[in-house]
Amino acid sequence: MAETEWVFDANEPDFQERVLDRSRQVPVVVDFWAPWCGPCRQLGPMLERLANESAGGFVLAKINVDENQSLAGEFGVSGIPAVFAVRDGEVIDQFVGLLPESQLRQWLAGLVPSEADQQAKRAAELEATDPVAAEAAYQSALSADPKHEVARVGLARLLLQHPGRDEEVAHLLRGIEVGPQAAEADRLQRILRIREVAHSDRDLANAEAGIVTNPEDANDWYHLGTVLAARGRYTEALDALLAAAERDKQLASRAVRELMVEIFRIIGNRSPVADDYRDRLQKLLY
Repeated sequence: MAETEWVFDANEPDFQERVLDRSRQVPVVVDFWAPWCGPCRQLGPMLERLANESAGGFVLAKINVDENQSLAGEFGVSGIPAVFAVRDGEVIDQFVGLLPESQLRQWLAGLVPSEADQQAKRAAELEATDPVAAEAAYQSALSADPKHEVARVGLARLLLQHPGRDEEVAHLLRGIEVGPQAAEADRLQRILRIREVAHSDRDLANAEAGIVTNPEDANDWYHLGTVLAARGRYTEALDALLAAAERDKQLASRAVRELMVEIFRIIGNRSPVADDYRDRLQKLLY
């Protein structure tokens, strides 16, 4: 195979750059093949010709499974040719075996980002700098495709920043249990559950007053932790929960531990903050 601008060999050392990073600009079709595979020798030239014909509509990354067994394992390749479509760093479609050219063209046509895809991508880029514009773009994506999971999760993430919109968030996240958006949907649902605790300014003031009145009461410290967690003040919540754990080991092994684990899953289970507080809790318990 002669490499072109649109067709190239990829391997483990350059996979991040040539496939995952590149897929954020253009869909990347990944063809797992081997020289001894007859169907691969039929499918490969077709894919190469169509990639060059598309002139940038997609690019083709050829991966020899014999030379890249770890990559094949990561993709769960059990038979070849195995072809995966990668867009924005995620697999969006795949097939195994040889397809007729007409079906192959139809499959490739589905890789072009839809209007909803484009609006959702624009919204994600705006989230940090212009949340109002991001919300409008997510809404536009959902107008084009009400089932678009990237837009549903992104809009839910934005709406969580506004009081009183938890029901809308729950509705947006309903049914997203598998696929690329499942982990983030699960994280946002955990935030919703934690926010079921009353956490108004008055609730916080009352919880803080309880600590002033009863500084050695583990339950008061635990209550303060729940209110702070519901308000999204996770580090302060973890401090309050540790204070509760120091005062009551039974409470620490049950309610305190359970809430701390929920917070870890929200902030990143292996984040530096989660690791630090997990270690501190374990020292108290064991």
